[in-house]
Amino acid sequence: MTTETVQRQQEVTYLEAISQALDEEMTRDERVFLMGEDIGTYGGAFKITEGFLQKYGEWRVLDTPLAESGFVGAAIGAAMMGLRPVVEMQFADFISCAFDQITEVAAKNHYRWGAAVPMVIRAPFGGGVHGGPFHSECPEGWFFHSPGLKLVAPSTPYDAKGLLKAAIRDPNPVLYFEHKFLYRRIKAVLPSEDYIVPIGKADVKRAGNDISIITYGAMVHLALEAAQVLEKEGIDMEVVDLRTLIPLDKETIYGSVRKTSKAILLHEDNKTGGIGAEIAALLAEECFDCLDGPILRIAPPDTPVPFSTPLEEYFLPKVSDIVGAARKLAAY
Repeated sequence: MTTETVQRQQEVTYLEAISQALDEEMTRDERVFLMGEDIGTYGGAFKITEGFLQKYGEWRVLDTPLAESGFVGAAIGAAMMGLRPVVEMQFADFISCAFDQITEVAAKNHYRWGAAVPMVIRAPFGGGVHGGPFHSECPEGWFFHSPGLKLVAPSTPYDAKGLLKAAIRDPNPVLYFEHKFLYRRIKAVLPSEDYIVPIGKADVKRAGNDISIITYGAMVHLALEAAQVLEKEGIDMEVVDLRTLIPLDKETIYGSVRKTSKAILLHEDNKTGGIGAEIAALLAEECFDCLDGPILRIAPPDTPVPFSTPLEEYFLPKVSDIVGAARKLAAY
């Protein structure tokens, strides 16, 4: 692709990248169909599936009742019969209503008798949009501990499209965490040809030599912003975007920390029992001899996400938190 071709192409938002992935996969594979609340006539709470009902018809764009356990169960059955359902949770918070179906049925069917369950659950997650405690949650940690599931959390339009296409084609159940704060704030020019982002591969979004910060989702952009601030102080921070939470790309994580000898783990989920805790344990087990300072975690406190704007801003990690932690590590 030439520079001129790229310049002629239009930038798309993170939201539009997700919509493109769904559209292209439904066109490519007639087994792919959508299920969710208000995704048909209304076009979805965030308008990701707007126009899909008219294009693909009511048998492939199914408006469901407000019954997450019921329609996730139906999707599991459809997947086991050879279809490829993509289920939308209107907000990731509501995924708890389908917890039994996801962790006890979808996640375990392959283990039980080798059954493929090729389904995707899209889960709009995260704060920064003043949605309050029932529309801002980051529930990925609940499923991180459930063998049989794959978890992805893209941070860019390129990754959002490529990971969703990979998830739809995967024979295993995939939870696809898409960050609401990024929907219309992040843009990029995407390749015109078909592509996927492989599940299980992290990406170094910024190379550095002094400190590794390991993160995912919207926090990647916070880390990149902090890296620019630290660069002016002579601290060279490497930003590792996990992209896939399960299976973890341990090779990239270990490689980065062995290079820098210092690690910060950043996520928007609550601190206790978060994914950062597991990565910290892995680094202590596998990279202890390389560490020149403590492994630091940056995450919100163990409370629900506040509705109040000032409280939410206090609750969420900030650039200043990252800069402060990096300065502390750099002093070792």
